[in-house]
Parts: sequence; structure tokens; C-alpha cells
Amino acid sequence: MGLIAGWDPIKIGINPEIGHLGGLILTWHGVFTAIGIALGVWVAVKMAERVGFIEDVSYTVALVGVPAGIIGARALFVAENHSLFAGNLLDIFRINEGGISIYGALIGGVLGGLAYGVWQRLPIRAGLDAAAFGMILGQGIGRIGDIINGEHFAKTTDLPWAVVYTHANSLSFGRAPQHPAVAYEFLGDLLIFGLLFLFWRFYKRDGLVFFSYAFLYSIMRVGISALRLDDQVLWEFKMAQVIALVVIGISILGFAYCLRQAPGRRTAEAIVTPRPAAGGAEARR
Repeated sequence: MGLIAGWDPIKIGINPEIGHLGGLILTWHGVFTAIGIALGVWVAVKMAERVGFIEDVSYTVALVGVPAGIIGARALFVAENHSLFAGNLLDIFRINEGGISIYGALIGGVLGGLAYGVWQRLPIRAGLDAAAFGMILGQGIGRIGDIINGEHFAKTTDLPWAVVYTHANSLSFGRAPQHPAVAYEFLGDLLIFGLLFLFWRFYKRDGLVFFSYAFLYSIMRVGISALRLDDQVLWEFKMAQVIALVVIGISILGFAYCLRQAPGRRTAEAIVTPRPAAGGAEARR
């Protein structure tokens, strides 16, 4: 397949490895993942403030959700690529060298934050709406590192925006011009991030923003994964597509459930603000 006459592919020649920090390899993937997590948490905290969460509570939820997301991201990647770790199980813990699943991160992070929210009796649906902003923004920023590193293989193409990786350390080095699939996802993430603000303004029930995010991202991921050369796990579907289809179904059910709830946003003010002491005036009434 040749490129359209007069067009050259976009060349990415950046070394995926920035350097070494002690015994760890510092990569662009890791750097942008960390930036994405930090900015995503900050945005989610700011959105949570709008429904009454104080910062301390929001950051505590993040302290539970972020590690749970990292564990989920690595666990799903290992499950998808278990043959890579058959010879050395310790490689499972070398997450700094790459190898995470975005869906594993989302599932782990949501479950971790959800468990903490239920335990603390926080307004779950309102919290999920705020978290959606941080999650999609963090995903998008993290994809910048994927674009630089060339870790994900995609179908070859002769489109003018085809990419080739020219640095020998890139996993895509020497491959034919391919679709910038992760760049497509990056742009889609930014579009969804913008749409969430529109939904936040017009939706009158908690939870609708979150399930809209989950639905839109999953629809996008089904299409983009069709361009990626990941292993097929069920008929013609890849793991990300299978999970996306499940999430689409859950999102539709969640959306329907939220529509059945009373209009109006539930705030966290009554839960996160200090309560009167047991011996105070309230107790003597």
C-alpha cells in the first residue's frame, strides 16, 4: 500500500525512553500517565465541589480510586497478555516499563471509589458525575505518551496522516505507515470531555453525566479498536471491544435508572460537614 502521491507519512522519532531513575526506566508513557492522573483528579475535585463535596473528602476518594485503578489496569493487561509473563512472574510488577489496560484502570478506579463512597454514605451518583470529567481528561492526556512511544500497533494506511516511528527504541520501529489509532482516541477523549460540560448544564438528574461518558467512550472504543492489531478473544472481537459492549449495556441500564429518579442534584453537604457533638444543644432537645 503506497501513500497518496505527494504525501509523506508523519514521522515520530522521539525516544520512548526519557532516561533512568535509579533502576527504573522513565518513559513518556509513564510521564503522561502521571500528568493525566494528577490533572484528572484535580478536575474531578473541582467538579465535586459544585455538588457540595469538600476537598478533603474528594481527595480521599481519589487516594482509594487511583491505586485501585492502577491495580486494575495492570491486572487486565496481564490477563490479556499472560503468555508474556509465563517465564518471569516478577515482570508483572514492572509497570513502569509499560503495559496497562485503560479499561482495567477505569473499572478498578470506579469500583474502588464506589466502595469507599458506599462505606462513607456519600451521594454516589453525584460523585460519579464529577469523576467522569477527571477520568476522560486523564485518559486523553495519558494517550499523548502512547502517541510518542508507538506501543500500540494499528492497521496500515495510505492516508495523509499515517504515522511511522523512526526511533529504534520504539516498538513500532520499522513498521509500515499505520493509522494513528491512539491519536484518534485522544481527540475523541477531548470531544467527550467538552460534551460532558454540556450534559452537566442540561441534565437534571445525578448519574446521567457519568453514564453518558461511559456510553460515548465505549462506542468510540469499539470503532477505534477495529483499527488496532490487538488479539481477538471472542469471534472477531478484541478484549477492549468485548468490554466496551458490556459497558454500553450497563450504561443504557444506568441511564434508564437515573431517569427514574427525582429531578435535582443531591449534594454532599449534609454528609461531609461536621455534625453537632453528642452533648450539644441538639442532643438535649
